[in-house]
Amino acid sequence: MGMREQIETAAARYPDRRSAIMPALLIAQQAHGHLPGPVLEEVADILGVERIWVYELATFYTLFHTEPVGRFHLQLCDNLSCMLCGAERLLAHMETVLGIGKGETTADGLFTLSTVECLGACEMAPVMQVGDHYHGNLNIARVDELLDRLRASAPRVETIAPAAAPSPGE
Repeated sequence: MGMREQIETAAARYPDRRSAIMPALLIAQQAHGHLPGPVLEEVADILGVERIWVYELATFYTLFHTEPVGRFHLQLCDNLSCMLCGAERLLAHMETVLGIGKGETTADGLFTLSTVECLGACEMAPVMQVGDHYHGNLNIARVDELLDRLRASAPRVETIAPAAAPSPGE
């Protein structure tokens, strides 16, 4: 089923098509990897809603990405509880280990590092969301272990050496 059909199916569950904006954005993001302007416009057109309504939701919630993100989007909570428990130190460590700053993606496209205002998991502070999973009670050793596990789980990209050109005498 294509994106349009999936969005139509989702919209049919709501009495008002505007209520289907968030599920439609999730469907579109899954299909495209992120939500650039033309995709946001397409979602609005499919639902028959104002484009600004779609844009407002896509830019407000941290689960939507209007720019490309790495295979693993590391979203570190930087709210008060997490900050008091060492989130700043963890952020600095990840920036050093990954060689990127907050809001950047590693050259290999594997990691994007972001901070978010609140993940609603203060009991596990400091906490980080990676994809749909929360990782809490973090310290530098746990972050390093998590990064190693994520790297190991990423599909390897094999490069094949180009065939040697035949010798002039062949």
